[in-house]
Amino acid sequence: MRTRHCHHCGKEYQLPGQPGRSETCLCGADLRVCRNCASYDAKVAQQCTDRRAEEVPVKDRANYCEWFELVRREWRAPTQDSRREDSARDSLRRLLGD
Repeated sequence: MRTRHCHHCGKEYQLPGQPGRSETCLCGADLRVCRNCASYDAKVAQQCTDRRAEEVPVKDRANYCEWFELVRREWRAPTQDSRREDSARDSLRRLLGD
């Protein structure tokens, strides 16, 4: 079943409309993030298919993109490769003080 849910834990987002920039899931993940957007595609340049959108460097943190639309999809738990990628990205952020 295709639902609107958190990209991190899969909890369904049941409120009408789009989440605001400050809304978070119970797991603590931001909801208005590129990874939750209908235009997010990891396989394209800048990982966004919407040409109107400005580049957002951090895809899993809240942003001000005015073209954001919470995607409806089937929840799939992160794979080992995506968890390794997220871990490496977090380590780099800590190293750079971001």
